[in-house]
Parts: sequence; structure tokens; C-alpha cells
Amino acid sequence: MSDDDKPPSEKIAEVNALLAEWAARSAGESEQLIARLEGMGYEVAGKSEEEIEEILRKPPTRPARG
Repeated sequence: MSDDDKPPSEKIAEVNALLAEWAARSAGESEQLIARLEGMGYEVAGKSEEEIEEILRKPPTRPARG
């Protein structure tokens, strides 16, 4: 099945997984990104790249700070 044939919900899941992987790698080099993710409700401070990736694959665990 080509990407064009996939339903949008499946494409979104794939894109979200890619973004989680990218953000986890980038967060290791950016305290600003860690702070932004924490502000969005993701508990990522002090976590490894693998842990961050897994956390970002799920909804935030806290309300976003406004």
C-alpha cells in the first residue's frame, strides 16, 4: 500500500512517531526544547533520548502551563 492509499489516521500516527523520534534526539542538545516540552505537559526533564521518545508518543501527563 502506497502512502497515498493509506487513511489519514494511519499517516498521522506515522508522522507523530517520526516527530517523537526527531524531538527526542533534538532535546538531548537543547535545554530550550526540554523546557518547551515540559511546558506542554510532557515530563521529559532528566530523561534519556529513548525515554523522551516513548513519552512523546503518548499524550501529555500534565496540563500545559500557560
